[in-house]
Amino acid sequence: MSGIVTTGEKRLVLASGRAHPVLAQEVAEELGVEVLPMDAWDFANGEIYVRYGESVRGTDVFVLQSHPAPINTWVMEHLIMIDALKRASAKRITAIAPSFPYARQDKKHRGREPISARLMADLYETAGVDRMISVDLHAPQVQGYFNRPLDHLMALPILADYVQRKYGEEDIAVVSPDAGRIRVAEQWSKRLGGVNLAFIHKTRDTTRPNQAVAKRVIGDVTGKTCILVDDMIDTAGTIVQASDALIANGAASVVIATTHPILSDPATERLKNSQVREVVCTNTLPVPPEKQFDRLTQLSIAPLLARAIRAVFDDGSVTSLFDGEV
Repeated sequence: MSGIVTTGEKRLVLASGRAHPVLAQEVAEELGVEVLPMDAWDFANGEIYVRYGESVRGTDVFVLQSHPAPINTWVMEHLIMIDALKRASAKRITAIAPSFPYARQDKKHRGREPISARLMADLYETAGVDRMISVDLHAPQVQGYFNRPLDHLMALPILADYVQRKYGEEDIAVVSPDAGRIRVAEQWSKRLGGVNLAFIHKTRDTTRPNQAVAKRVIGDVTGKTCILVDDMIDTAGTIVQASDALIANGAASVVIATTHPILSDPATERLKNSQVREVVCTNTLPVPPEKQFDRLTQLSIAPLLARAIRAVFDDGSVTSLFDGEV
Protein backbone atom coordinates (compact mmCIF):
# COMPACT_ATOMS: atom_id res chain seq x y z
CA MET A 1 0.00 0.00 0.00
CA SER A 2 1.43 3.37 -1.00
CA GLY A 3 1.46 6.39 1.28
CA ILE A 4 1.94 6.83 5.00
CA VAL A 5 -0.55 5.68 7.63
CA THR A 6 -0.64 7.85 10.76
CA THR A 7 -0.96 6.35 14.21
CA GLY A 8 -2.01 9.63 15.82
CA GLU A 9 -5.40 10.31 17.37
CA LYS A 10 -7.61 13.37 17.22
CA ARG A 11 -6.89 15.98 19.88
CA LEU A 12 -9.57 18.32 21.23
CA VAL A 13 -8.43 21.80 22.26
CA LEU A 14 -10.53 24.49 23.95
CA ALA A 15 -9.45 28.11 23.45
CA SER A 16 -11.12 31.13 25.01
CA GLY A 17 -11.15 34.87 24.58
CA ARG A 18 -11.05 37.35 27.45
CA ALA A 19 -14.73 38.34 27.43
CA HIS A 20 -16.09 35.59 29.70
CA PRO A 21 -13.32 33.44 31.26
CA VAL A 22 -15.67 32.02 33.90
CA LEU A 23 -17.82 30.33 31.25
CA ALA A 24 -14.74 28.96 29.49
CA GLN A 25 -13.49 27.44 32.73
CA GLU A 26 -16.89 25.85 33.39
CA VAL A 27 -16.90 24.31 29.90
CA ALA A 28 -13.33 23.07 30.37
CA GLU A 29 -14.30 21.38 33.64
CA GLU A 30 -17.29 19.71 31.98
CA LEU A 31 -15.01 18.37 29.23
CA GLY A 32 -12.16 17.43 31.57
CA VAL A 33 -9.62 19.57 29.71
CA GLU A 34 -7.68 22.76 30.36
CA VAL A 35 -8.18 26.02 28.47
CA LEU A 36 -5.43 26.57 25.90
CA PRO A 37 -2.84 29.05 27.29
CA MET A 38 -2.91 32.34 25.42
CA ASP A 39 -1.19 35.70 25.75
CA ALA A 40 -3.46 38.59 24.83
CA TRP A 41 -3.11 42.32 25.27
CA ASP A 42 -4.14 45.63 23.73
CA PHE A 43 -1.80 48.12 22.10
CA ALA A 44 -2.12 51.75 23.13
CA ASN A 45 -4.38 52.47 20.16
CA GLY A 46 -6.70 49.53 20.91
CA GLU A 47 -5.21 46.95 18.53
CA ILE A 48 -5.48 43.40 19.90
CA TYR A 49 -2.60 40.93 19.97
CA VAL A 50 -2.90 37.21 20.72
CA ARG A 51 -0.46 34.30 20.76
CA TYR A 52 -1.12 30.75 21.88
CA GLY A 53 1.24 29.18 24.39
CA GLU A 54 1.13 25.66 22.93
CA SER A 55 1.20 24.07 19.48
CA VAL A 56 -2.20 23.51 17.90
CA ARG A 57 -0.94 21.85 14.73
CA GLY A 58 -3.35 19.15 13.58
CA THR A 59 -5.80 19.73 16.43
CA ASP A 60 -9.59 20.08 16.55
CA VAL A 61 -9.91 23.52 18.17
CA PHE A 62 -13.06 24.99 19.71
CA VAL A 63 -12.58 28.71 20.23
CA LEU A 64 -15.12 30.21 22.65
CA GLN A 65 -15.91 33.89 22.92
CA SER A 66 -18.88 35.68 24.46
CA HIS A 67 -19.90 39.05 23.08
CA PRO A 68 -20.99 41.44 25.84
CA ALA A 69 -20.32 45.18 25.70
CA PRO A 70 -18.10 46.44 24.15
CA ILE A 71 -19.25 43.96 21.52
CA ASN A 72 -16.99 45.18 18.71
CA THR A 73 -13.87 44.60 20.80
CA TRP A 74 -14.80 41.00 21.53
CA VAL A 75 -15.85 40.27 17.95
CA MET A 76 -12.49 41.50 16.73
CA GLU A 77 -10.62 39.45 19.34
CA HIS A 78 -12.57 36.37 18.29
CA LEU A 79 -11.66 36.87 14.64
CA ILE A 80 -7.99 37.45 15.46
CA MET A 81 -7.91 34.29 17.60
CA ILE A 82 -9.35 32.29 14.70
CA ASP A 83 -6.80 33.75 12.30
CA ALA A 84 -3.98 32.82 14.67
CA LEU A 85 -5.28 29.24 14.88
CA LYS A 86 -5.53 28.97 11.11
CA ARG A 87 -1.96 30.20 10.67
CA ALA A 88 -0.79 27.80 13.39
CA SER A 89 -2.10 24.87 11.28
CA ALA A 90 -5.07 23.79 13.38
CA LYS A 91 -6.82 20.98 11.50
CA ARG A 92 -10.39 22.16 12.22
CA ILE A 93 -11.59 25.37 13.85
CA THR A 94 -15.03 25.60 15.44
CA ALA A 95 -16.03 29.05 16.65
CA ILE A 96 -18.42 29.17 19.60
CA ALA A 97 -20.42 32.38 19.99
CA PRO A 98 -23.03 31.62 22.67
CA SER A 99 -24.75 34.93 21.89
CA PHE A 100 -24.31 35.56 18.17
CA PRO A 101 -23.13 39.16 17.57
CA TYR A 102 -25.40 41.51 15.61
CA ALA A 103 -28.08 38.80 15.50
CA ARG A 104 -30.93 41.34 15.60
CA GLN A 105 -29.82 42.88 12.29
CA ASP A 106 -30.82 39.81 10.30
CA LYS A 107 -32.86 41.54 7.56
CA LYS A 108 -33.62 44.90 5.99
CA HIS A 109 -36.62 46.73 7.44
CA ARG A 110 -36.05 49.78 5.22
CA GLY A 111 -33.91 50.80 2.27
CA ARG A 112 -30.18 51.56 2.67
CA GLU A 113 -29.82 49.39 5.80
CA PRO A 114 -27.16 46.70 6.31
CA ILE A 115 -27.77 43.05 7.10
CA SER A 116 -25.11 42.99 9.78
CA ALA A 117 -25.73 39.41 10.91
CA ARG A 118 -24.77 38.27 7.39
CA LEU A 119 -21.66 40.43 7.57
CA MET A 120 -20.68 38.65 10.80
CA ALA A 121 -21.04 35.28 9.06
CA ASP A 122 -18.82 36.49 6.22
CA LEU A 123 -16.19 37.74 8.67
CA TYR A 124 -16.07 34.45 10.54
CA GLU A 125 -15.73 32.47 7.33
CA THR A 126 -13.02 34.78 6.05
CA ALA A 127 -11.14 34.45 9.34
CA GLY A 128 -11.05 30.69 8.81
CA VAL A 129 -13.78 28.87 10.74
CA ASP A 130 -14.85 25.42 9.61
CA ARG A 131 -17.91 25.32 11.86
CA MET A 132 -19.97 27.56 14.14
CA ILE A 133 -21.86 26.89 17.36
CA SER A 134 -24.34 29.36 18.83
CA VAL A 135 -27.24 29.36 21.28
CA ASP A 136 -30.77 30.63 20.61
CA LEU A 137 -30.24 32.74 17.52
CA HIS A 138 -32.51 35.77 17.36
CA ALA A 139 -33.78 34.41 14.04
CA PRO A 140 -33.09 30.87 12.75
CA GLN A 141 -32.43 32.13 9.22
CA VAL A 142 -28.99 33.32 10.39
CA GLN A 143 -27.95 29.69 9.87
CA GLY A 144 -28.44 30.27 6.14
CA TYR A 145 -25.88 33.08 6.11
CA PHE A 146 -23.07 30.54 6.57
CA ASN A 147 -21.55 28.32 3.92
CA ARG A 148 -20.21 26.19 6.75
CA PRO A 149 -22.17 24.07 9.24
CA LEU A 150 -23.78 26.00 12.10
CA ASP A 151 -25.02 24.11 15.15
CA HIS A 152 -27.94 26.00 16.67
CA LEU A 153 -28.27 25.04 20.34
CA MET A 154 -31.32 25.68 22.50
CA ALA A 155 -31.20 26.81 26.12
CA LEU A 156 -34.86 25.83 26.53
CA PRO A 157 -34.18 22.51 28.35
CA ILE A 158 -32.01 24.24 30.96
CA LEU A 159 -34.44 27.11 31.54
CA ALA A 160 -37.63 25.04 31.34
CA ASP A 161 -36.37 22.39 33.75
CA TYR A 162 -35.61 25.10 36.30
CA VAL A 163 -39.06 26.64 35.83
CA GLN A 164 -40.69 23.21 36.14
CA ARG A 165 -38.88 22.47 39.40
CA LYS A 166 -39.71 25.84 40.96
CA TYR A 167 -43.14 26.68 39.55
CA GLY A 168 -44.46 23.34 38.33
CA GLU A 169 -47.11 23.10 41.04
CA GLU A 170 -48.66 26.44 40.06
CA ASP A 171 -51.13 27.21 37.27
CA ILE A 172 -48.69 28.15 34.48
CA ALA A 173 -49.17 29.90 31.15
CA VAL A 174 -46.32 30.40 28.68
CA VAL A 175 -46.35 33.84 27.08
CA SER A 176 -44.52 35.01 23.97
CA PRO A 177 -43.59 38.73 24.02
CA ASP A 178 -44.64 38.99 20.36
CA ALA A 179 -46.25 36.94 17.62
CA GLY A 180 -42.87 36.15 16.05
CA ARG A 181 -41.79 33.89 18.90
CA ILE A 182 -44.95 31.78 19.12
CA ARG A 183 -43.02 28.75 17.84
CA VAL A 184 -40.59 29.01 20.77
CA ALA A 185 -43.49 29.43 23.20
CA GLU A 186 -45.07 26.26 21.79
CA GLN A 187 -41.87 24.35 22.49
CA TRP A 188 -41.91 25.71 26.05
CA SER A 189 -45.53 24.65 26.47
CA LYS A 190 -44.72 21.14 25.28
CA ARG A 191 -41.75 20.92 27.65
CA LEU A 192 -43.91 22.03 30.59
CA GLY A 193 -46.63 19.47 29.90
CA GLY A 194 -48.92 21.28 27.48
CA VAL A 195 -49.73 24.40 29.52
CA ASN A 196 -51.74 27.33 28.11
CA LEU A 197 -50.23 29.72 25.57
CA ALA A 198 -50.62 33.48 25.17
CA PHE A 199 -48.79 36.27 23.38
CA ILE A 200 -48.42 40.03 23.53
CA HIS A 201 -49.44 42.10 20.52
CA LYS A 202 -46.95 44.94 20.21
CA THR A 203 -45.75 47.56 17.77
CA ARG A 204 -42.18 48.69 17.18
CA ASP A 205 -40.73 51.92 15.79
CA THR A 206 -38.28 50.71 13.13
CA THR A 207 -36.55 54.12 13.10
CA ARG A 208 -35.50 53.88 16.76
CA PRO A 209 -33.68 50.94 18.41
CA ASN A 210 -34.97 49.43 21.67
CA GLN A 211 -38.39 51.06 21.25
CA ALA A 212 -41.56 48.95 21.39
CA VAL A 213 -45.01 49.31 22.91
CA ALA A 214 -46.93 46.37 24.37
CA LYS A 215 -50.51 46.65 23.14
CA ARG A 216 -52.70 43.84 24.41
CA VAL A 217 -52.65 40.25 25.64
CA ILE A 218 -53.98 37.50 23.36
CA GLY A 219 -54.93 34.45 25.41
CA ASP A 220 -56.15 33.60 28.93
CA VAL A 221 -53.70 34.60 31.68
CA THR A 222 -56.15 35.29 34.52
CA GLY A 223 -54.86 33.96 37.83
CA LYS A 224 -51.89 32.25 36.18
CA THR A 225 -48.14 32.29 36.76
CA CYS A 226 -47.01 33.64 33.40
CA ILE A 227 -43.65 32.46 32.05
CA LEU A 228 -42.65 35.25 29.66
CA VAL A 229 -40.04 33.80 27.29
CA ASP A 230 -37.64 35.68 25.01
CA ASP A 231 -34.18 35.16 23.54
CA MET A 232 -32.61 38.29 25.05
CA ILE A 233 -33.12 41.21 27.41
CA ASP A 234 -31.35 44.38 26.30
CA THR A 235 -32.71 47.55 27.91
CA ALA A 236 -35.73 45.61 29.32
CA GLY A 237 -38.23 48.22 28.16
CA THR A 238 -40.28 45.82 26.03
CA ILE A 239 -40.22 42.94 28.49
CA VAL A 240 -41.26 45.13 31.43
CA GLN A 241 -44.13 46.58 29.38
CA ALA A 242 -45.21 43.04 28.53
CA SER A 243 -45.07 42.10 32.21
CA ASP A 244 -47.19 45.11 33.15
CA ALA A 245 -49.71 44.18 30.45
CA LEU A 246 -49.99 40.64 31.84
CA ILE A 247 -50.55 41.88 35.40
CA ALA A 248 -53.14 44.36 34.13
CA ASN A 249 -54.95 41.46 32.42
CA GLY A 250 -55.22 39.45 35.64
CA ALA A 251 -52.01 37.39 35.77
CA ALA A 252 -51.10 36.28 39.29
CA SER A 253 -47.37 36.79 38.70
CA VAL A 254 -44.80 37.01 35.90
CA VAL A 255 -41.54 35.11 35.59
CA ILE A 256 -39.19 36.12 32.77
CA ALA A 257 -37.08 33.40 31.15
CA THR A 258 -34.42 34.52 28.70
CA THR A 259 -31.22 33.13 27.22
CA HIS A 260 -29.03 36.20 26.72
CA PRO A 261 -28.83 38.77 29.56
CA ILE A 262 -27.46 41.78 27.67
CA LEU A 263 -28.85 44.13 30.35
CA SER A 264 -27.83 47.46 28.85
CA ASP A 265 -28.64 50.44 31.07
CA PRO A 266 -31.26 51.03 32.41
CA ALA A 267 -32.32 47.35 32.28
CA THR A 268 -31.36 46.49 35.85
CA GLU A 269 -33.26 49.44 37.31
CA ARG A 270 -36.31 48.71 35.20
CA LEU A 271 -36.39 45.08 36.28
CA LYS A 272 -35.74 45.89 39.94
CA ASN A 273 -38.61 48.39 39.93
CA SER A 274 -40.98 46.14 38.00
CA GLN A 275 -43.62 43.68 39.22
CA VAL A 276 -41.64 40.75 37.81
CA ARG A 277 -41.37 37.87 40.28
CA GLU A 278 -38.08 36.46 38.95
CA VAL A 279 -35.78 36.81 35.95
CA VAL A 280 -34.16 33.54 34.89
CA CYS A 281 -31.34 33.61 32.35
CA THR A 282 -28.25 31.69 31.31
CA ASN A 283 -24.62 32.78 31.41
CA THR A 284 -24.07 33.03 27.65
CA LEU A 285 -23.11 36.59 28.58
CA PRO A 286 -21.46 37.68 31.84
CA VAL A 287 -23.53 39.79 34.23
CA PRO A 288 -21.21 42.12 36.20
CA PRO A 289 -21.90 42.58 39.93
CA GLU A 290 -23.31 46.06 39.47
CA LYS A 291 -26.03 44.69 37.16
CA GLN A 292 -27.10 41.80 39.36
CA PHE A 293 -30.15 41.98 41.64
CA ASP A 294 -32.02 39.75 44.08
CA ARG A 295 -34.62 38.42 41.62
CA LEU A 296 -32.05 37.51 38.95
CA THR A 297 -31.14 33.82 38.62
CA GLN A 298 -28.36 32.87 36.20
CA LEU A 299 -28.04 29.25 35.09
CA SER A 300 -24.90 27.79 33.53
CA ILE A 301 -24.95 27.03 29.81
CA ALA A 302 -21.63 25.17 30.15
CA PRO A 303 -23.09 21.62 30.28
CA LEU A 304 -24.95 22.23 27.01
CA LEU A 305 -21.90 23.70 25.28
CA ALA A 306 -19.71 20.85 26.51
CA ARG A 307 -22.13 18.21 25.21
CA ALA A 308 -22.28 19.94 21.82
CA ILE A 309 -18.49 20.19 21.65
CA ARG A 310 -18.16 16.52 22.46
CA ALA A 311 -20.77 15.58 19.84
CA VAL A 312 -18.99 17.61 17.14
CA PHE A 313 -15.59 16.23 18.13
CA ASP A 314 -16.89 12.65 18.03
CA ASP A 315 -18.74 13.27 14.73
CA GLY A 316 -22.00 12.60 16.54
CA SER A 317 -25.45 14.19 16.33
CA VAL A 318 -26.04 17.61 17.86
CA THR A 319 -29.74 17.51 17.01
CA SER A 320 -30.17 14.46 19.25
CA LEU A 321 -29.38 16.69 22.24
CA PHE A 322 -32.82 18.26 21.76
CA ASP A 323 -34.91 15.22 20.80
CA GLY A 324 -34.97 16.38 17.20
CA GLU A 325 -36.56 19.76 18.02
CA VAL A 326 -33.81 21.82 16.39
